[in-house]
Parts: sequence; C-alpha cells; structure tokens
Amino acid sequence: MHLDEFREYCLSFKGTSEDLPFDQNTLVFKVMGKMFALTDIELFESINVKCDPEKAEELRERFTAVLPGYHMNKKHWNTILVSSDMNDKELKLWVKHSYDLVVSKLPKKLREELKKD
Repeated sequence: MHLDEFREYCLSFKGTSEDLPFDQNTLVFKVMGKMFALTDIELFESINVKCDPEKAEELRERFTAVLPGYHMNKKHWNTILVSSDMNDKELKLWVKHSYDLVVSKLPKKLREELKKD
C-alpha cells in the first residue's frame, strides 16, 4: 500500500478528518475528533491503529509486522509495518477495526451524528 491509498481509505470513513497535530510528519486520522490511525508521511514505513486488547495480542503473534504501538498505549495500539507479511486487504481490515472501535466508544450524540449522513 502507498501513502495516497492509505490516506484515501482512511478519509473514506464517515466523520473522518486528517491533521498534523504533533509535527509536520505525523499524519493523524480522527473520527469526530478521536484518533484512529496515524503514520509518518515522510517515511510511510508503519501505521499505528487502535485495536481491541485481545486482538492486538493475537495480531502480534500472527504477524511479524505487527508490534506494540510505537509511542502509544501498547495495550490498545499496534504498529503495523507497511512493507511486510500483511497484505493490503488485511491492513485495511485493521484500519477499519480501529475506526469502528473508536466510533463504538464515542458518546451517543456523536454516534447519532455519524448516522445522519
């Protein structure tokens, strides 16, 4: 997967925005203001995604490309190496899982706003 594909995929989800809140290289994707994915736009070597804690461990055991979240809460975040044993379809699955997980934790009012469109 290339950065443009990743970016386009993340922005295809309802209520998603992108931002560079930390520095000029770290691109963050948020749903209704809550982060669900981030990557370094200079290198695009890895992607950080939020993950159910049990699934996070399972992924780390299954794929050598999945590591505890870099600079993140390692229980809830994974870092996935882009050029790895995980194909684009699986990578998209985990980005979607991250988005869905964050949406499920949003206040009811914000979840209802997402359903309106």
